[in-house]
Amino acid sequence: MPDTADTPTDITLPETDGTGLLDAGSPGADALQGADAPKGAGVHGADATPSLRRRPADLARGAEVIRDHLKTLPQTPGVYRMLAGDGAVLYVGKAKNLKRRVFNYTQVNRLPVRLQRMVSETETMEFVTTHTEVEALLLESNLIKRLMPRYNVLLRDDKTFPHIMITKDHDYPQLTKHRGARSRDADYFGPFASAGAVNRTITALQRAFLLRNCADTVFAARTRPCLQYQIKRCTAPCVERVSPAEYQAQVDQARAFLSGKSRDIQTEFVAEMTKAAENLDYETAARYRDRIRALTAVQAHQDINVEGVIEDADVIAAHAEGGMTCVQVFFFRGGRNYGNRAYFPSHDKSAETPEVLAAFIAQFYENKAAPGLVLVSHDLPEQELLTEALALRAGHRVELAAPKRGDKRRIVEHALTNAREAHGRRLAESSSQARLLDGVATVFGLDGPPQRIEVYDNSHVQGAHAIGAMIVAGPEGFIKNAYRKFNIKTEGAAGDDFAMMREVMARRFGRAIKEDPERTQGTWPDLVLIDGGIGQLNMALGVLADLGIDDVTLVGIAKGPDRDAGRERFFMPDRAPFQLEIRDPVLYFLQRLRDEAHRFAIGTHRAKRTKALGKSMIDEIPGIGPSRKKALLHHFGSAVAVSRAGLADLESVEGISKTVAKKIYDHFHSDG
Repeated sequence: MPDTADTPTDITLPETDGTGLLDAGSPGADALQGADAPKGAGVHGADATPSLRRRPADLARGAEVIRDHLKTLPQTPGVYRMLAGDGAVLYVGKAKNLKRRVFNYTQVNRLPVRLQRMVSETETMEFVTTHTEVEALLLESNLIKRLMPRYNVLLRDDKTFPHIMITKDHDYPQLTKHRGARSRDADYFGPFASAGAVNRTITALQRAFLLRNCADTVFAARTRPCLQYQIKRCTAPCVERVSPAEYQAQVDQARAFLSGKSRDIQTEFVAEMTKAAENLDYETAARYRDRIRALTAVQAHQDINVEGVIEDADVIAAHAEGGMTCVQVFFFRGGRNYGNRAYFPSHDKSAETPEVLAAFIAQFYENKAAPGLVLVSHDLPEQELLTEALALRAGHRVELAAPKRGDKRRIVEHALTNAREAHGRRLAESSSQARLLDGVATVFGLDGPPQRIEVYDNSHVQGAHAIGAMIVAGPEGFIKNAYRKFNIKTEGAAGDDFAMMREVMARRFGRAIKEDPERTQGTWPDLVLIDGGIGQLNMALGVLADLGIDDVTLVGIAKGPDRDAGRERFFMPDRAPFQLEIRDPVLYFLQRLRDEAHRFAIGTHRAKRTKALGKSMIDEIPGIGPSRKKALLHHFGSAVAVSRAGLADLESVEGISKTVAKKIYDHFHSDG
């Protein structure tokens, strides 16, 4: 990590045109990644700044590279990229006036230390001109999300959110969860902050409106009601237990409820329940009572009342402390809270909170439409420009506001409180993780706390579907996007744990040497844990020796007698096997790493095995796709029966021509 003392508290900034979201005010005010960049990635290391000061020629050369580009730059809006010598993108920025903005980077004596580092690493630049500054902003956020430049604010965890979907292309619409592109003709309600939130809501909606959730293929094949009908979550339209008009009324009620008309629907249900009770139809009254309870359950999953204040809105609040920012996002739709989620974007410790928040919002809505109202906790730089960009991307008017008082400010304060609490929890976790990594360094004699730990394990069943697995952990916990699986390819290796591990290690580190020989991309481990004893350790040492690698710490971790957790033995080169105290937190941490590798290996193996179960010998026949395969299996009952069928029998199958039948017959009888 860079020493915080390297970051000046008083920075003299160059003249600016006031444009640019991520570097609003000047290039020096941009929010840098810093905190989460890979170790050794150029901007990190204890001697990053001293080494820069010892190489003023690099800074001068970088400034000259930038100055050379000024000769041909237009004074128009656009996006610029700074690239390192290996082609890696260092930074992506946008400008209202490209020439004026890029000129700022040539005034190196007026840049903060971190931007001097960036300039010193710059070998070339690329540019894209746009018609407007809004287009530049949209392109900038897209490129940042795609290229992940290490000097930008980075939103790393940005998965799509689940929605509730009610289809419109079927006589009996389906109620189901949806995530991803909206390719089907349907009504979509959301987003929900988590799969759990949307699943709970769908369950309650089924109880309230009795809509089917089965796939259309299942619906078409039903001959009698399924369990959903028995437990009163569906009216069984598949077997016509409800008329199309009655079912459509259920659908309309569900749509109205999800659109914010919950009070009207509840009033309607109460009236029906009262009417049934007055007519002594207590069974019908009980059904409406249960449906009202289900609606209440949906509305109860709220920890703040926004009814009458906002209908559809996202509330985004940021809390920064200790060089880290937590951004909390709340989703409100139809006056109800659809959940919230905390984000921790990567940025430089000196970045101002409004700049981080503005960069976050630009990237957050890059792959999703903003609602009509977005409430934020801070006034943002270039707020009008960002509002225009959000509206252009969403296709409707968007209001971006930072309320100062009233009910809307109360909602923002609620989000700020959640951001502050999540920030505190993360700091506590990070502090605990740091202490554990310090302990790992002490136990294994490392020079310092490991920034990247790789753990390896294998999984197979009697040699079948053999898988090697690697998981990765660091100061922020498990790094799941760095996990890797290895399908064992070496003949005879499957089932042999030593041979499997040999192949995995050879492939992993052979590729590392090829792709990152200078170890500047943060992909080399400081510590490698292998699930196994002295045999596996010696095998791994041999692989690394063959590759000429002698500076990666290897440790074998094996369970003790009777495979009891807590009695693990550790194996290292030139050191006698040893154990840790059973209550040592470092031991528990290492067990978690080993167990995560085991979980990932087992899960990957099972997925591969399940996929293999769905294959048959028919899949090996060229030209036989899913429809023909289905026709053959329906006709003959099994793949074995297809292989034994005569030519005339194959020709009698619907959809199988004489030519295709001959191809199938020859495939199974070519040796006969």
